[in-house]
Amino acid sequence: MGSNTEEYTIIVEGMSCGHCQNAVEKSVGLLPGVISAKVNLITKTLIVEVDVSKTTLDEIKETVDEAGFTAT
Repeated sequence: MGSNTEEYTIIVEGMSCGHCQNAVEKSVGLLPGVISAKVNLITKTLIVEVDVSKTTLDEIKETVDEAGFTAT
């Protein structure tokens, strides 16, 4: 990871299938500065690597919420 990148692990409630997983990964992946977004359905987590100069943790959580899930 570069100097402006961070890796966040976010709990996402409301996911139950592969479609949910894809919706979250795709929505978050479209944000500027997101390097990777990977969901683990078993642990209900989203791991995001992001350039924090382009997108904040709050913006990531808001995007998850707008996709119909709950980010904590």
